[in-house]
Amino acid sequence: MSTLPWLHPDRVALLQQGLRQRILILDGGMGTMLQGHDLDEQGFRGQRFEQGHDSHAHAHAHDHPGCDLKGNNDLLTLTRPEIIRGVHEAYLDAGADLVETNTFNSTRISQADYQLQHLAHELNLEGARLARAACDAMTLKTPHQPRFVIGVLGPTSRTASLSPDVNDPGFRNVTFEELAENYTESASGLIEGGADVIMVETIFDTLNAKAALFALSELFHRRGARLPLMISGTITDRSGRTLSGQTAEAFYYSVRHARPLSVGFNCALGADDLRPHIQTLAGIADSHVSTHPNAGLPNAFGEYDESPEHMAEVIGSFARDGLLNLVGGCCGTTPAHIKAIAAAVRNHPPRALPSADAEAA
Repeated sequence: MSTLPWLHPDRVALLQQGLRQRILILDGGMGTMLQGHDLDEQGFRGQRFEQGHDSHAHAHAHDHPGCDLKGNNDLLTLTRPEIIRGVHEAYLDAGADLVETNTFNSTRISQADYQLQHLAHELNLEGARLARAACDAMTLKTPHQPRFVIGVLGPTSRTASLSPDVNDPGFRNVTFEELAENYTESASGLIEGGADVIMVETIFDTLNAKAALFALSELFHRRGARLPLMISGTITDRSGRTLSGQTAEAFYYSVRHARPLSVGFNCALGADDLRPHIQTLAGIADSHVSTHPNAGLPNAFGEYDESPEHMAEVIGSFARDGLLNLVGGCCGTTPAHIKAIAAAVRNHPPRALPSADAEAA
């Protein structure tokens, strides 16, 4: 993968320049912001999937599943693009250098839950286009601070390493090949839509991530050019391991062959609980190190209570101790969190890479 030229060399050069100069800021939670719109079933369906028997609805009958679509946040890219664009703009206004596409569940596997697997490519294409438009508009306003699009590949709703059937530990409900096919289709849409970077994120099963990295390698070779890769795992609880059983160190060594731009952790834990794992990565990684934690652990109602001020204070200590190159937020975080985090790390230099050639990865 590392022998191929960059697909967008000028944008990669700007990104690398930014990483040399300061800690770059990622955006925050997409779902958190969408919950604030309190959309009902029709709100998710929009005109394209509206319920009823008028001519417009009939024209899109082939796209119209019989199941409920409420909760399918990725679908809002197609049905309510102004909302998604607004979320991107709010995070850019808060200081984000990089925004993530609204494509966390935009694989055939995950969209099958809503009978919308045929939309996988379109969801990724339009998700990247929306983020691209928001970033380009903001870059025009702040040419000294170029903004970048992270094309997101989520973990899917299945796991290649573990059986979903407690009575049959050898059973798998997905294969490596199926995952790779899903990731190839989704990544193609992200690339065509204008993503600057691809991030394989919220990795709870490293075998799923390896399928994504394999798919990306094959896709880049077919195109004759590549994008930088970001890889972000998730430590699922205070045991300090991913769901498939790896420590932070084992996870890093499982994915470093892809020569990623960055490796990090996101989701599941708040910044306090993630710190030892980020510290481990910072001590061994020859790539940049990223983190976008949750706003603490969920309360009894599944909500996140950690204030922007507290989260910024904790992450400020990460930066002060030289652990970070990129930082943002995940579940429960808002533009207020991102603005506070950006302020907290602004006066701290980025973590130094152990070798200069890691930057060329």
